[in-house]
Amino acid sequence: MDELLGRKVPYAAEAEQAILGAMLIDPACVGDVVANIKGSEFYIDINRDIFDTIFAMFSVGARIDPVTVLAEMRVRKCWRENSQQYLLELMDATPTASNVLRYCAIVRDRALLRALGESASEITDRVYQGGDEAQQVLELAEQKIYKLRKQSVSGGLEKMPKVLQDVLSHISQAAAGGSQLPGISTGLADIDDCLQGLGEGDFVLIASRPGMGKTSIGLNIAVNAAKTSGKTVAIFSLEMSRQQLALRMLSSESHIDQYQLNQGRLNAEEWTRLMEAAGALSQMDIRMDDNPTMTVAEMAAQCRRVENLGLVVVDYLQLMQSAGSGNSWANESRTQAVSDISRMMKVTAKELGVPVVCMSQLSRANEGRQNKRPMLSDLRESGSIEQDADAVIGLYREGYYDRECEDPNAAEAIILKNRHGRVGTVYLRWIPEFTTYVNDERRHDGDGY
Repeated sequence: MDELLGRKVPYAAEAEQAILGAMLIDPACVGDVVANIKGSEFYIDINRDIFDTIFAMFSVGARIDPVTVLAEMRVRKCWRENSQQYLLELMDATPTASNVLRYCAIVRDRALLRALGESASEITDRVYQGGDEAQQVLELAEQKIYKLRKQSVSGGLEKMPKVLQDVLSHISQAAAGGSQLPGISTGLADIDDCLQGLGEGDFVLIASRPGMGKTSIGLNIAVNAAKTSGKTVAIFSLEMSRQQLALRMLSSESHIDQYQLNQGRLNAEEWTRLMEAAGALSQMDIRMDDNPTMTVAEMAAQCRRVENLGLVVVDYLQLMQSAGSGNSWANESRTQAVSDISRMMKVTAKELGVPVVCMSQLSRANEGRQNKRPMLSDLRESGSIEQDADAVIGLYREGYYDRECEDPNAAEAIILKNRHGRVGTVYLRWIPEFTTYVNDERRHDGDGY
């Protein structure tokens, strides 16, 4: 078809051959080559077969030379009658292996062009097939381009030796760094201790009854992540405006009562603290969207365009529109809608490679119990929420239900689910005038530890 249309498939035969020749004449370069290119990026079949054979031999530490490679090709049943002659021609045509990484870059570039062409053809087919809304096709196009962009850096199937190398490297770095977290810090030490920070691709739910402070703890985490990681934090608020969120952040950072800020009743010293807090927040790369009709697809589309993204915070799950086409809950059951959103959130977290922290509302079921501490089953329209989430944290304050209790600002973050470690209760302290949660001097209880 491409030939009939006068189109030439992009590939570089000479560069492919030069890579293989370099690997044969200088096996010392094989490690660098396999770290920079994959067999699937070779266009010519025989070149791909030879590369895959050498890669397999390298993975098990086998000696690599024309004779052993030829023998392994026979074992792998990719040997051809002219294979021996072709290997010799590859070596003759490659005088040195010094430029092999440049050859790899050329082959990767041509492979990316081919992938772009295939994606463009698929998108064009969807356009002319009909039946899809423009937004659906646009979402498909963005997903495909974003996937190619990520794969041009990393991705694809990895062999076990490479995966183990990455894991061992991570363990070594953690050992050298002492208490350094493998994920992004929440700013709340005991929660970090349980979760080991917020990991790449994690979908974390923070659930509570209305007014318990789930938005506040989400903002606490967002500000701390932006401050300590130096990465971009994206906040999607479907309930509060950007200005309301910023006011809460200012109150928490400046330690000035939010009511005073709203009234503008500040003394000179408080004005100074306010300006210092505003300056500090301005230095952080925090971006906010307060569109109340946001969908997961729209959120993901915005996040794909953000360079150096480190964290996504969503407030809150049950307010988000369901399908990418923007259908509302009026057209489908609430449980199914929330289940779809939950699954899409997890897929988005994995696709973006960053943690997604999502606030969630609890049902009234806990209010009928004597012990009102949250349980997984209290997740409102839970569906598959608890299944999709990597971690679920339930917020609880005795003072929320009994203002006359001994310590109304004592709070608990109950780790209800944690794929990466322990569950149990972490003690926090609620500071209502600053609408913020802070670490508590008391330590977590023994449940699950």
